[in-house]
Amino acid sequence: QLLLSESGGGLVQAGGSLKLSCAASGRALSRHTMGWFRQAPGEDHEFVAGATWDASITQYADSVKGRFIISRDNAKNTVFLQMNSLKPEDTAVYYCAADRRNWVVGTTRSDYYYWGQGTQVTVSA
Repeated sequence: QLLLSESGGGLVQAGGSLKLSCAASGRALSRHTMGWFRQAPGEDHEFVAGATWDASITQYADSVKGRFIISRDNAKNTVFLQMNSLKPEDTAVYYCAADRRNWVVGTTRSDYYYWGQGTQVTVSA
């Protein structure tokens, strides 16, 4: 069983930055591809970013490319999402998730088996 806990969300002005963290426990994070998703009110979960076990392969949604960076520290069992140049449309609950595979990056919700509880990110205009 892998438990995931996000932190680092909050309220920020447009153009600002936030860094989300996702701490894992119960299993070694290196066994999993990790992803970040977000869900805005009334919307489905949207893939944001993902990284294989060694971050040799990363993928980003077009909407965040060049602004967000996913990274991971397997020794600390933690994955991060650095979010820069934030826009009001980035407002959502952000979730980290773990795939049971670790060599490919899935981009759909069904690719991921373990989920955190989410952290709210609000970007004001």
